[in-house]
This record gives sequence, structure tokens and C-alpha cells, in this order.
Amino acid sequence: MMNDLRIRIEKRAQSIAILLMLICISAQVLAQIPKRMGPGAAEDIKKAFVVVEANLDSLKAHRKYMYEMGYSNPALLTQYDLWMKKYPKNVNIPLAIGTIYHNAEMPQAKDFLLKAAAMDPENAKVWAMLSADASRWGQDDLAAEYITKATLADPSNAVYAYGLLATFENGDRNTFEKKVFDFAQQFPENDLGGQALYWLGEHSTNLHDKIRCLEALRELYPPEKFAKTTFRLRGLADAYLQTNPEKALLLINEVGNDTDWTSRKEVAESLIRADKLEQEQNYKGAIIELDRMKLPGFNYIDDFITLKKASLQERAGGAREAYDGLSVKFAKRPSDPLHDALELYGNKIGKDKVHIVEDIERIRNSTATAAYPFELGLYTSNGTLRLDELKGKVILLTFWFPGCGPCKAEFPHFQSVVDSFKGDSLVYLGINVFPSQDGYVIPFIKNNKYSFIPLRGDPTFASQNYGVYSQPTNFLIDKDGKIIFKNFRIDNRNRRTLKLMISSLLEKGPEK
Repeated sequence: MMNDLRIRIEKRAQSIAILLMLICISAQVLAQIPKRMGPGAAEDIKKAFVVVEANLDSLKAHRKYMYEMGYSNPALLTQYDLWMKKYPKNVNIPLAIGTIYHNAEMPQAKDFLLKAAAMDPENAKVWAMLSADASRWGQDDLAAEYITKATLADPSNAVYAYGLLATFENGDRNTFEKKVFDFAQQFPENDLGGQALYWLGEHSTNLHDKIRCLEALRELYPPEKFAKTTFRLRGLADAYLQTNPEKALLLINEVGNDTDWTSRKEVAESLIRADKLEQEQNYKGAIIELDRMKLPGFNYIDDFITLKKASLQERAGGAREAYDGLSVKFAKRPSDPLHDALELYGNKIGKDKVHIVEDIERIRNSTATAAYPFELGLYTSNGTLRLDELKGKVILLTFWFPGCGPCKAEFPHFQSVVDSFKGDSLVYLGINVFPSQDGYVIPFIKNNKYSFIPLRGDPTFASQNYGVYSQPTNFLIDKDGKIIFKNFRIDNRNRRTLKLMISSLLEKGPEK
């Protein structure tokens, strides 16, 4: 029962993350002016005030005034309270400040958007913004309720309908799949249908299910009509490369002509030649073909090629070469198939489990770097947390912010893995990089029942000390304060990788 509950929570989080991304796109209005937290020059504030008071229905005028006043200026809220009391029937006043705060992803948005929704309950856009805001608070059920209201208010809006579709992902897979195809039929000219099919395939843990979904994407949203389909079909090409490289080559010749697709074409041709050489038992020739292969920067076949090459090496009498290649790959991103092959070829050259672990640790330590010894403020108290206080513990560290859709999608998978290590020396930390979203942090964690310790950060700290420029960015730090794993992403397909990484560090004691 607990596993079923966890799965439902994970799927709901993924759905809301997709929904949040879509609503953020739909909520873009006019050009964004950089937000300013504190007040500007008095003369500029005065000028902006005169303009906005003469144009209270103008979002552009409100945005300029808010910028000059400063988004965190208490006087700003006082002024808007005065305007709302003076003009109680003017929905554009709470709508304007609520929209601007929403676009800035700041928690002050909620109260104003709720006022606007109460005054104009048929405004679908307000409900959509409230849905995204609820997701930042970790209120996923409320986010689903609000996007339902947005869809009822504007049934023809594909963005809202897609958001509603995403809320069904936590149910039966077959039912959700049917709804995806129904959505594609309802909005055949909207690229969101292609996106729905793409994510349906991407979230499939079964390769054949993935192929089926992406083949439907190719048929219903052909690349000659929908530009984004070309990009989305990379997953189908990579699936074909693992099951039928000749079919992959046909697809690549049809849809691809940029550098990324050219690289895949070369991979397909090389695999075809390697397969032919393998059938002829010319294993060394097949290995040469794979050695010449240059994989695209982003691909789904890295492990597949590694395992195929190792198999050929062993059959050519090179079990040692197979073991060495697998060791490097497993040390960086462990998985069960890599481990099984590593153990198989290790045994052939006289390596037992102890020796294999020692070899992997040696590789990992050769590339390990010391984690920056931070001291950051806690959200849970007025105190701070120093990294050196955690020596002797393994640390899962993520850089995030409450408005980050990919972060929201990843958290349930992290939590599931962390829960499996209860009682172990594992610490789970999350550094929020956007102080303007501080108000969301604690409610988000409590509403989702996440266990990570939230720390106060900012973009400068993240970039200067950890080389982090986008979120989420993740690290695993060993008991000695060294970064062993970095820049990994976890979803429903590779949670086992995170578990293997953490396990390997927990088993290793601190250096004396």
C-alpha cells in the first residue's frame, strides 16, 4: 500500500511539474522588466505613480511602478491595498499585481490572484496562474483543482487542457495513455499533442512501449509539419539503434540533417557493419567499428554500446579489456546491467567482489574533488549549517528553487531513494538559489512531506563555488567531503542508479 501511495505521489509531482512549465509559458505577457527588490530613485517612483494612477487598467503601467517601488517594498503593498479599497470593483488592480508577482515567481502572488478570481471567476488565466502558484506551495491537489477550473472556463485552450491531462498521469497507465491520444485528436494542429506523446514515450520504462508511443508521435505530428517533432524523435532513433539499426537508419535519413542526426547516422551505419562482422565471428573487426563510433552529446544508447563492446571484447579473448571499460563506466554512472557484466568479466580474470569494489573506488577517487566548505543559513531556524559538521556522512546535495519544474519532477524520486536508507549516515540537503522565493520553501517541503534540509543560497554562491548555472544540479559527497558524483539526473527510469551510488559511498568508511 505504501509503495502504491509513493508511486501516486511521484506521478502527481511529475504531472504538476509539466503543468507548471506550460502555465509559465502561457502567462507571459508583454516584455519582462527585470525585477527590483528595493526602491529606486524617488523621482522615478513619482513619475511611475502618476502614470499608473491614470492608467489603473494597464499592466505595463503597473509593472513599471512595481519595478520602481521594488517588489519587496512594504510601501508597495500598502499602496495597492489603498487602490483596492478605493476601487473595489476594479479587478485589474489585484490582477495586475498578482500577475506581476506570479511572473516573478514570488509568493505574494497568491492573495492578489485569489481576489481577482473571486471578482472574475470566469477568467481562465487567473485560475491557471493560481494552479502554478499552488504547485510552488506544494499544494498539488489544489493545483489540479485550479487547472480544472481554467479548462472549464476556456475549453478551447490547449495549454489548460494539457495541464488537466497531466493530472491524470497518476492513474492507470492504459487510461492515461487513452487520454493522451484523445487529447491529440482534440487538438490535432497544436504541438502540445506531440509533446504529450513524447513524454508518454519518455516516461515508459519498457523500450517497446517507448517505441510505440514515439511511432505514434511520428505519424500524428510529422516532422515536416511540426518542427519540434524532429528533436523529439531522437529517442525513437536511439531505441531503434538498440533493436534494429537498419530501421534507425531509415528514420534518420528521413528526418535528420543537423549535426546531432548526422552523428546518429554514423552510429547506425557503424552498428550495421559491426553486427555483420559479429555474425561472421570477426569480433576484433566489430570492436574496431565500435571504437571509431562517436556518440551524440545527448543519447540513450551509451550503456548499450558499452555492454555490446564488452561482450565483443570478451568473445575476442579480451575479458580484461571488457572489465576495464566497464569499470570506468560503472564508476561514473552505476546500473544493474553494468554491474552484472562487470562481475561476470571480473570473475573471468580472477576478480572477486572485494577486488571489484576496490577497483571502482580507485577510479572514483582519482577524479574526486573537495566540496566547497560552505556555511549557509537554515530555513528551519535562525542558525546555519557548515559542511564540515557533516564529515563522516554521505551527502546528497541538490541546487533548486520552488518554481523549478524539473526540480519538482525529480524530488519524489530522490525521496523514494532516501527513504530506503533510513537509519543510515545519509544527509539530504537542498540549496534554494532564489531568495525571492523563500516564502515557498517551508510550505513546499511540508506539503510534500520531503525530508531534505533546506539551505539559503543564491545564484552567485551556486556558480562561483559549485559551478552551478541551472537547476536542478546534483552532487553526491562522500564521508570525507569529496564530490564523487555530479551532474546526474534521476527519474522513474534510473532511481536504481542513485541507490547504487549512495550505497557505494555508505559502505566506504572515512579515511583515517
